[in-house]
Amino acid sequence: MTARPHAVPALRLTAAALAAGLAVATAAGCAPDTTPTPTATAHATSPTASPTASTPPASGGRPVKPLAVLTGQHHLALTLLSARRSPHGAVTVRGLLKNTGKDLVVVPAELRGNETAVLKNGPSLAGATLVDFTGGKRYYVLRDTDARPLTTTGLSQLQGGESVPVFVQFPAPPASTSRVDFELPLFDSATITLSK
Repeated sequence: MTARPHAVPALRLTAAALAAGLAVATAAGCAPDTTPTPTATAHATSPTASPTASTPPASGGRPVKPLAVLTGQHHLALTLLSARRSPHGAVTVRGLLKNTGKDLVVVPAELRGNETAVLKNGPSLAGATLVDFTGGKRYYVLRDTDARPLTTTGLSQLQGGESVPVFVQFPAPPASTSRVDFELPLFDSATITLSK
């Protein structure tokens, strides 16, 4: 699924403007409530950081019911746990990337997409997109003013059975859009519901 040709340039400009706005808001002490977890922040700011194993987040001592589980290549699975809108015009998708096999797996480079500005930042999930079929638009991962993607980075390899928390931030679709498709290269796609 590709967006209408006239929608993509506008989205990129919107994404760049929104990223700049988020950077200004953060500098002013008005950070959105979708701030990445400390583990995810370390990955986002340090491409060489090694992800650590984790268990699914819990709410009130109970496991969170996943929005979807996407199957990828090489025994990789991405469990989407939440997709929340912020009041600042962004959507943050959080989940767990897991190696469901027994052997070491190298995280595929294709997950970071193929945009030149993003490739220089190393392994990431910058190739992810949200697709609004109703509005006919595709939303790309937000970037900061230095073209760093607002997503987990530093994903190089996973031991057998290991999982790491991940996040990806996008510009928010219109308020009237509640369901979107989450897509990541080499993985199945899934329709998920956005929450506030």
